[in-house]
Amino acid sequence: MIEVINLSHTYPGAGRPAVKDISFTIPKGEIFGFLGPSGAGKSTVQNLLIKLLPLQKGEIKYNGKGLKDLGRDFFNRIGVSFEHPNLYLKLTGLENLKYFAGLFQGETEDPVKLLERVGLGEAKDKAAAEYSKGMKQRLVFARALLNKPEILFLDEPTSGLDPATAESIKEIIKERQRAGTTIFLTTHNMYLADDLCHKVAFLNNGEILALDIPRNLKMKYGNKSVKIEYRSNGHLQGELLFPENEKDRARIGELLASGQIETIHSQEATLEQIFIKLTGRGLV
Repeated sequence: MIEVINLSHTYPGAGRPAVKDISFTIPKGEIFGFLGPSGAGKSTVQNLLIKLLPLQKGEIKYNGKGLKDLGRDFFNRIGVSFEHPNLYLKLTGLENLKYFAGLFQGETEDPVKLLERVGLGEAKDKAAAEYSKGMKQRLVFARALLNKPEILFLDEPTSGLDPATAESIKEIIKERQRAGTTIFLTTHNMYLADDLCHKVAFLNNGEILALDIPRNLKMKYGNKSVKIEYRSNGHLQGELLFPENEKDRARIGELLASGQIETIHSQEATLEQIFIKLTGRGLV
């Protein structure tokens, strides 16, 4: 379990905190998502969690043990995939993974199999400098899995990937979660968060505005609607109606009674729509 209690952080010379008094808990084996636009404080929180930034104010605990009390073994238990790939560009993809595997104590994954799993098998002997942005992103993701981590920190893991490759990466993330890995995901991609996360936190200007499972957020902040398509005088027509509105409920009953309905779909607000509703700004 990861516990974050009243965490705040201010960069030197900054006019305001990058992270302001946030708290959350991540149970073992769950995927927790930080959803917010660039500059919201997502990466700052991740860097505090993995000890890349010094703890200024608040507490971070892993299974009840304070972050300051964790020794070097902590880094053998975590895997990190950064948004901006940091690689040894003169080394091949395979050489990169072999080098990093040598830094860990304990058993590591077969680097060749990892590269094949993320679609880089044929490029394993190519210098990382020759990789495209998406290939570099996949290599960094594979590197995060090398040491069979108990906790994965993923910062925009599908950024720059084509839809098919992004789906493959998402499936690997789900597999790791099912195997018991705890995953901390930072993203501005609401579809990714909705698909993967057990809970999400909306982060804006360093503060958590809402935190819950995606469905609860949609039920609480979204407007439930029904899209109905029906035939009228031989023409297909459609209406978007809101059951909470008395007039719309009557219209739904009228259409049902007509027997002309061809399709009817319930709709819910997306996480992005809810974020805009709460903040007045988008996720980009």
